Amino acid sequence: MVVHASNAGYTSDNTIGVLASGGLDSCILIGDLLRQGRRVLPFYIRTGLVWQAEELPALARFLAAIATNQLAKLVVLDLPLVDLYEGHWSLTGHGTPSADSPDEAVFLPGRNALLIVKAAVWCQLHAVGELALAPLGTSPFDDASAAFLHDFQAAINRGCAHQVRLTLPFGAMNKQQVMILGHGLPLELTFSCISPIDHLHCGRCNKCAERQAAFRGANIQEKTVYANV
Repeated sequence: MVVHASNAGYTSDNTIGVLASGGLDSCILIGDLLRQGRRVLPFYIRTGLVWQAEELPALARFLAAIATNQLAKLVVLDLPLVDLYEGHWSLTGHGTPSADSPDEAVFLPGRNALLIVKAAVWCQLHAVGELALAPLGTSPFDDASAAFLHDFQAAINRGCAHQVRLTLPFGAMNKQQVMILGHGLPLELTFSCISPIDHLHCGRCNKCAERQAAFRGANIQEKTVYANV
């Protein structure tokens, strides 16, 4: 499922890149863009965080399930963070924010900037004119805001022959509105857990609690299997 730079043939007119995590929001974004008739190029940035061993295969399964001629092959780029996040819970698995922790507890310093720059430079090198991200309007993180993206876009486009736009298609929406867009998609194939157990969602971490609340709030039957209920 990996596309290397020399294999890609994309133009800014027919392709939108999507920074995908394998979670609900980015997977719904991919499905919604396909429904709109866009050609979608998904990106996954492999950084070495503890949940990515389950997250990447889940994303691959989701993409296979919704594949159309308009869905390009997944581009996987590597950005190891072991030297930067040394000792952090996201690498060690110790002290993972629990289900009753605030959203701010899962903040990863510089994460969006690091992920965006890798995918955005790829887009510039291949004349892909737009890179979409899935943060919602309710995100508590400043580096997921429209203002941040505006400034970051200006910085990364300076001196580049091919410009890339950074967009937030869900930037004015809440979780329930996004989940409604997910109706009919195989959402059970998505992966949201930050502390997986035996390839399953743990059912006890901050992101599992968020996932459960998302299904309840949208009145969608959840098919996720949790290690702990």
